[in-house]
Amino acid sequence: MRKLFITDLDHTFLNSNQTVTPFSREVWNRKAKEIILSIATARSFSKTEYFFRGLELNAPLILLDGAMVVTPKKEIIEIKTLDKRIVDMVIDIGIEFNIEPFIIAIDDYKKLKESFFLPPNMNYYQDKLIKSNYSKDTRLVYTKKIEGKRDTLKIVYMGEESILRPLSLKIKEILKDKIEVKLSPEKYMGCFFLTLLHPLGDKANALKIVSNYLNIPLKDITVFGDSLNDIEMFKIAGTSVAVSNALDEVKKEAKIILQHSNDEDGVAKYLLFKL
Repeated sequence: MRKLFITDLDHTFLNSNQTVTPFSREVWNRKAKEIILSIATARSFSKTEYFFRGLELNAPLILLDGAMVVTPKKEIIEIKTLDKRIVDMVIDIGIEFNIEPFIIAIDDYKKLKESFFLPPNMNYYQDKLIKSNYSKDTRLVYTKKIEGKRDTLKIVYMGEESILRPLSLKIKEILKDKIEVKLSPEKYMGCFFLTLLHPLGDKANALKIVSNYLNIPLKDITVFGDSLNDIEMFKIAGTSVAVSNALDEVKKEAKIILQHSNDEDGVAKYLLFKL
């Protein structure tokens, strides 16, 4: 019987330094010879490829919170983009709250090349993120006016919960089922992320696509996570595993709560000692 194990990256498989430890690396590559391993992340293909240099990937990848499902060889299995009109509506709503988003769009489907469009007036958290993590990233596009793109994969706001929570409620009220809304705390930056996706562009729907693609029933899939965008995936997978540092809301949905955190190689220890 084939089984699939899929892990989130940030705060789950990656440590707090946003790296894969030598122990996790060794365990992953050893287990990849025995079982099917993959990831489900908010990260793009290029960032995932960077983190996983030297690690085996032998199954489709769930990327950008589920907006994209691709093979390790960059073959697109499924991609969900937002209509430009919807994106522009979201931007207009955000302006009422005096905040503008990042827009992540795909430019080249064959090479899986994305662009990150930056608003002209970034807040403290946006500016900090770009300067600390993306200052040399060639995907960045500085704009005089942020607007929807033809192939927008996701919209991302960063800021205080006091701003983003009412903004998320307003977007839900106006756009209803036309968009997927995810609001969650971001531990690296000490703020909140508001992520907006195609209504079928989340991790749970992407997991169903991977399940069908590999012909592995959901009951035979184990998922690892820590954050709110993992919850729907937890609800449909046969086994859901939360690292010890996961949010309480995530632990409530988990079938297994690990004793170890992402900084203690929780996922790798599970793969090594529980399988």
